[in-house]
This record gives sequence, structure tokens and C-alpha cells, in this order.
Amino acid sequence: MRKSVFILGLLTIAMSGFVAQGQTIIDADEETNFNHFYEKSLTKGKQAIPYAYLRESDVVWETAIWRTIDFREKFNQFFYFPTDTEKGTQGRISLINAVMAALKNGDIEAFETDDMKVPKDWEKIDKEFNKENTKAIVEYDEWGEESGSHDTIIREEFDPSKVFKVNLKEYWYIDKQDTRQKVRIVAMEFIYFYCKEREGGDKDCNDIDMFWIPMNDMRVRNILVKANAYDENNTNAYRTYDDVFIDRYFDSYVIRESNRFNRQITDYVTGTDAIVESQTIEDKVFNIESDMWEY
Repeated sequence: MRKSVFILGLLTIAMSGFVAQGQTIIDADEETNFNHFYEKSLTKGKQAIPYAYLRESDVVWETAIWRTIDFREKFNQFFYFPTDTEKGTQGRISLINAVMAALKNGDIEAFETDDMKVPKDWEKIDKEFNKENTKAIVEYDEWGEESGSHDTIIREEFDPSKVFKVNLKEYWYIDKQDTRQKVRIVAMEFIYFYCKEREGGDKDCNDIDMFWIPMNDMRVRNILVKANAYDENNTNAYRTYDDVFIDRYFDSYVIRESNRFNRQITDYVTGTDAIVESQTIEDKVFNIESDMWEY
């Protein structure tokens, strides 16, 4: 009898240990982790890996290329969504919202142009894209006739869902140490699609250049490496925006190459010819590496 009670006591203690262990795994060491069943911390303290040191004498050829990533293309839509940060996003954040938050907090710097010489502070960005316009409101009497007018202030707040594109400035070069062609993205510009109402109800819509950020700045890369880019095949895939740019996991098209006139493709050709010229430049750059070999 005593032996049976002793065995029963051991089983009770063992079972209580399993329950406590199971509860610890579910809680994931967070008392308020109600959104998931384990702690996600792989990207919280993650730091970007610095680029390998490159000597000037090792670069035997280089050219600058500017290209556009359009978020409306199906392959690039992970840059764009989610657009509404107020709703449940499962910890995800769009590229523009991640960058704007870092700029507002002063964690990174923005610049006017791609040469990164003229800074563009947050106050200027905020004033430029959160506008206050004065609009005349016409008043009518009870018979429908115009009786007067008054001015009212209309605030137009920045809408991150209107950022459909980014431009990249990158350098393609050949490293003589391993005789390979490589690429470094040095700057990124956000493009804002802004529509202004005209008289008669029509709208005048244009792409507006917002700002450039230096992609070879470790402060920028450390912001991007903490923001996960959505993978529809595996929601637990820890591919960050920094990984996306390093691995070149995006679809894009060339809009400009280094040239004596310092002009874009659309400055000398348009329509279908511009598309052909873009692909021609792309092919020329990729063929440099293979054409330098002699068999």
C-alpha cells in the first residue's frame, strides 16, 4: 500500500513538471505574448554585416546605374504592404513606413540628391508632405444663390500608400582580386504619387521625388535589417529588407546609366524605344564580365 502511494506521488510530481514546462514554452518567456506562441527575437538585436573592404586599386572597371523598383509589380508587393499600420500586421512593416519612422526619430539622415551632399532634415520632409492649403468655400442662401464665401484650411497628410516606387543608384565594378563583376547599391530614393485637385473636379497627378538615403550607411542598413520582408511561401522566413537588397531579390528596370550628357533614358527616347534602351543597357552591363575573358 505504501509502495503504491509512493509511486502515485512520483507520477504526480513528474506530471506537474511536464505541465509547468509546457506552459513555459507556450508563454515564450513573455507574460504579454498573446499574439504568438513563441518569442520572436532573431531580428530584434540583429546588426547588418559590414561590406568587405575594397581598395581603389582593386577596381579595374566601374559604371553607375540608376534603376526603378515599382511596388505595383506582383513580385515587388512585399515592399508595399501593409499600408495601414493601425490594423493587425503580424509585426510586419512596409519599406516606406520603416524608413519614415527612422527619419522621424533621427536614427538616419536623408539628402536632396543622389550625391549625398545636401542634407534634408525631418522638419523639411514633414512640412513638404504634410501640407496645409487654404481653400475658398462658396456659401449659398436658401434659394440656392451665391451669398458669399470664406476661406478654410485643409490639411493634406502624407499617405504612405501613395509611395509606389523607389529609385536605386548602384555601382557595377570588376574586382581584380577575384576577377569578378560585383555591385553595390549606394543610394535609394522614394517617389510619392501626388494628386492635386483642379477646378472642375479634375486631378493633376505627378511623381514627386521625396528624398535619398545612403544605402552604404550602417545606420540605414541596421534599420533595414530589423524589418522583415514578407515571404508568402514561409511566414517564418527571416528575410529582411537588407537581405533583399544584398541578394537583389526584386524586379526592376534601368532608367539611366553613366553618360557624358548626364541624362536619363527618357530624355532622348520614349515609349517602346525607352523599354528597348533600358534592356540594352542591362544586357551590356551583364555581358561585361563574360566579354573580358579570352578563350
